[in-house]
Amino acid sequence: MTTAATRATARIWYQSFVHPMQQAPYIERLQGMLDAMASPGIRFEVRGLEPPDFAFHALSEFRCAGQVIRNALEAEKEGYDAFVLGHFQEPALIELRGAVDIPVISLGEANMLAALSMAHRFGLVTVNPVFLPWHDRQVRSHGLAERCVGTRALEMDVPAFMAAFTDESAYAAVRAQFVEQVRPLIAAGAEIIIPAGGLPMMLFAREAPFVIEGAPVMNGVAVVAKAAEMALALRDITKVVVSRRGTYAKAPPAAISQFLAH
Repeated sequence: MTTAATRATARIWYQSFVHPMQQAPYIERLQGMLDAMASPGIRFEVRGLEPPDFAFHALSEFRCAGQVIRNALEAEKEGYDAFVLGHFQEPALIELRGAVDIPVISLGEANMLAALSMAHRFGLVTVNPVFLPWHDRQVRSHGLAERCVGTRALEMDVPAFMAAFTDESAYAAVRAQFVEQVRPLIAAGAEIIIPAGGLPMMLFAREAPFVIEGAPVMNGVAVVAKAAEMALALRDITKVVVSRRGTYAKAPPAAISQFLAH
């Protein structure tokens, strides 16, 4: 049996939603973090989007979703072993799993499921108020409404996050804003906190552990990386990647061809 220990290096396409050049410092930090935590025989490769998701709107998410599906199909064609949807809002997750036969691991789903193994109820802190209704729908779609106490929002944009990665005063301001949003979630019963976005996950990963009034703040990048590794290990053992009955039924070749053509 081929195992993670005996096969050649497994390559995992990590799909970020930022621009590969304009946000190069973030991409490089993310790549470095993944390199440091990857198990032997695993290689994460971070890719951005052009144009990226910059509008903080459902229409922008929809546009990016099409680009991401194309990238997943390309990743499978190029021989990548898994695909990470590194965007918490996870647009096109159903379509992605229906399009490719390699494991697709979602930043949002992986973190919410991991949170349930660490605490009974979790809270989300998103990057901008525009995503509040999005996360409400997301939590419900995963059947986790009873375990989520709610979502609070920062008032941030991509440039503000970029500044916080390199400027200590900017970091302190973002951290204070984050803590302020976490406290009502803890008061409502949250036992663990998930930063709902790759940018705040990366930003706060510098604090290990990061605990607010007894509630741990999850390092979501570490969670999704290890979830991807687990998916590959389980594929080796069980020869199963995803159920093709119902939700993640495989798209017929004609549907994929038509998608790529248009």
